[in-house]
Amino acid sequence: MSKRKICVVITARPSYSRVKTALTAIKKHPKLELQLVVAGSALLDRYGNAVNYIENDGFKIDAKVFMVLEGENKTSMAKTTGLGVMELANTFYNLNPDAVVTIADRFETLATSIAASYQNIPLIHIQGGEVTGNIDEKVRHANTKLADIHLVASEDAKARVIKMGEDEAYVFNTGCPSIDIAYQVSKSPELNFNPIEKYGGVGNAINWQEGYMVVMQHPVTTEYAEAKENVLTTLKVVHDLGIPTFWFWPNVDAGADGTSNGIRSYREIYKPENIHFFKNMVPEDFLRLLINSKCLVGNSSVGIRECAYLGVPVVNIGTRQNGRARGKNIVDVSYLENEIKSGILNRIDANNGIPNDSIYGEGNSGEKIADILAEIKLRFHKIIAY
Repeated sequence: MSKRKICVVITARPSYSRVKTALTAIKKHPKLELQLVVAGSALLDRYGNAVNYIENDGFKIDAKVFMVLEGENKTSMAKTTGLGVMELANTFYNLNPDAVVTIADRFETLATSIAASYQNIPLIHIQGGEVTGNIDEKVRHANTKLADIHLVASEDAKARVIKMGEDEAYVFNTGCPSIDIAYQVSKSPELNFNPIEKYGGVGNAINWQEGYMVVMQHPVTTEYAEAKENVLTTLKVVHDLGIPTFWFWPNVDAGADGTSNGIRSYREIYKPENIHFFKNMVPEDFLRLLINSKCLVGNSSVGIRECAYLGVPVVNIGTRQNGRARGKNIVDVSYLENEIKSGILNRIDANNGIPNDSIYGEGNSGEKIADILAEIKLRFHKIIAY
């Protein structure tokens, strides 16, 4: 019996960590064949060259799709998505998959959904049904309506997808595959590498051994004009506190130029001695860095998902994660300097008292996803279910 060809499209650095264990499970499954497409910012050095980590993990890449247009504003986001539709349409035509997987809600994932669904290729959407606001909200729900099979990360998300008119028989709560990696790391959480020696980065060789914070702050697409101002506020707070900090580069979204320029200008003018900057890390190393930190600061969904599971204190800044189900590890603050500072001090004080929370899975999502993809009846036609 021929294997089902499952084509997974990775368009950005965080998307890989979201589905890495699912890729492994699909690759190992006797009834499935993995086709892997790497596209968008996952191919670019300025955003951490995720493609190198993917290849180093032993995955064969079937196609690389260059589709990111410079500018990092609203117009370039729209044009990147349009170019992605054209390029991915050709890719799917050539690979001839039995089904295509699109991941979550980044703006360019809509290109994957359109290119597959318009060619009558069954579309599987991972991590639909969540709530955040900004452009991610629209993209996520558009992906849901284009998709034929839904692999969501929580019971709340499952209920929302069904309320959107999707057939309950095709909606599965698998949990989030990124929690699988968190589960593995929780079994051996020691920080068994020197981050600066292994990954280089930019900035002073901070004294992280005595305790450190991690910052990951992305632009918010609906607030892109304020991206530089917002990141400068966080930089000032972290610098003034003097706590050794590892700071990670932002995603490629509208406003990323503002965030990046803010980081560069602050670094050049003030030369903060307590901050070291990185572009990327392999997912396991990044989670080990987090679980051994004083807290995570910023607006990344890793604070909502993996940090909840690992019990890492998180200061969630601004509106980017509004509406997402969250654990007791989170304190939400605005972009105001005094709120960010108070939030950081609060989370550092609470470090040893943060409970672990399994909102987004128990650590076996990848295998669940592969088993569903091997057995479910594939379809490319549907009607609203109410």
